[in-house]
Amino acid sequence: MDVMLVVDMQVGLREGAPKYDLLGVVGRINALGVAIRKRGGRVIFIQHAGAAGDRFEPGTPGWRFLPELRRAPDDLVVTKTLNDPFHETPLSEILDNLGAKRLFVTGWATDFCVDATVRRAVTLGRPVVPVADAHTVSDRPHLPAKAVIEHHNAIWSGLIAPGGVEVLPAHAILNGGV
Repeated sequence: MDVMLVVDMQVGLREGAPKYDLLGVVGRINALGVAIRKRGGRVIFIQHAGAAGDRFEPGTPGWRFLPELRRAPDDLVVTKTLNDPFHETPLSEILDNLGAKRLFVTGWATDFCVDATVRRAVTLGRPVVPVADAHTVSDRPHLPAKAVIEHHNAIWSGLIAPGGVEVLPAHAILNGGV
C-alpha cells in the first residue's frame, strides 16, 4: 500500500517569510491525496506540536492544518514534537499496521522536517518517494527557497537507501500511475 505523509502543513507556517509556491504545493498535495486514496492508499498528516507560546502550540490557530488542505475522514494524524516524525511517535507502527510499501513525502519545511522525515524513513529501510514539487520552504539567508528545494531533491536522489529513494514530481505520480 502507498502512504503519503503530509508534514507540518499548518497555519503557523504562514508566519514569517513567504513559503515558496505554497498554494501550488497545497494543490499538488491535494491532487496526490485524491489519487493515493483512490488507489487504496492512505494519507497521514504529521502535525507539529510546539511548546507553550510557540506558533504551533496545540489548540492555537497556528497548530491547525491549513484550511486549503483536503482531508478525508479516514486520514490519520500523527503528532510530533521534533523534526523527525518517527521519534517517540507511533508513526512506524502505524505504517507497519497499514502494510505500507512506499512512502510519498510532502510538506514543510524542506530543509528541516521534510528532510528529517525522508532520512529517517530511509534509515528504517522504507522505500521513499520525496515528491519533488510538493514540499516548500522560505528563502534562507544564504540560499533562495527554490535552490534549497532543488538541492534537497538532488541530495535525496543520491541517498544510499536499502528500501530505495526515487524523487519524482507530482505529475509523474499522477499521470504515470507510479
